[in-house]
Amino acid sequence: MSKSKQDGTKPELEVSADEAGERLDKLLAAKLGSRSKAKTALEKGRVFLNDKEASLTDAGYAIKKGDRIRLWLDRPGSAKMTTNRGPHRSGLWIIYEDEDLLVINKPAGLLVHPLDDEEGGSTLVDMVEDYLRPKGKREPRLVHRIDRDTSGLVVFAKNGKTQELLKDQFKQRKPERVYWAVVHGIVKPTEGTWEDWLSENKKSVKQQLARAKDKNAKQAISKYKVLEQFRDAAVLEVRLVTGKRNQIRIQAGSRGYPLVGERQYVYGEAKESSVPDFERQALHALRLVIEHPRSGKALAFEAPLPEDINELLQRLRRDNRR
Repeated sequence: MSKSKQDGTKPELEVSADEAGERLDKLLAAKLGSRSKAKTALEKGRVFLNDKEASLTDAGYAIKKGDRIRLWLDRPGSAKMTTNRGPHRSGLWIIYEDEDLLVINKPAGLLVHPLDDEEGGSTLVDMVEDYLRPKGKREPRLVHRIDRDTSGLVVFAKNGKTQELLKDQFKQRKPERVYWAVVHGIVKPTEGTWEDWLSENKKSVKQQLARAKDKNAKQAISKYKVLEQFRDAAVLEVRLVTGKRNQIRIQAGSRGYPLVGERQYVYGEAKESSVPDFERQALHALRLVIEHPRSGKALAFEAPLPEDINELLQRLRRDNRR
């Protein structure tokens, strides 16, 4: 059995020679007592492999002698939360709700907030307003946004003070914001940091690459790693350091890895590809960790991958293997 060190509440396992080659999830199951507990630990960000947070995509990793596996079973915010597993009768998929805030899993195709140049059509703000009205809360207070065709987590405040405190967290880059993206190409290196400067083109109302000295330029930083590499596509985990509009789409596209389904931020000539067509950019806001503005406790939220991205991944795994 692995030798265990105690580091506060974070026991560390040192892999022995006889355990080398074993799957990570199998080793965790032996340590935690069951496969379901191992799966939950990976889902909730409670496992660290060689000082990097592991996830379900690492379950099949073949352990090497000398690997360090750290368990943080009481990680703040990783406890099970009260959630609704599917859409509420209002049409909203509510991930979390309390007296101060509301976390929604937004479907692709739904605009978060009305655009100045568009009229009509329901938005996420409208739906949240309809949901809150019977509870005596008439005005939803948006904390941050994601694109119309991006799915995943969006946070609303129920009062002005909560909105102010949460917006301040985002301004200070405190929240952990993790996206999954499916992109074209073979991504090299397999992990790293993207750093750019972006500005808004007033004529097209689109973001564009800029120079640092441009007066309207704002810094955009993302950390990425390849989770799965196919012949003509890859699945990326992208962690936002900054959160500029269209940031991931621009940064991936400008490096020759446009998102599958991307229509706007494609640079250069399109290459021949066996990747199936996709109706939107394959981008999902998967995970968000914030501090609760009242209690200060860390809250971790996750939105499961939507059906269309799951189907895309199944097709890539079947037809686009390297």
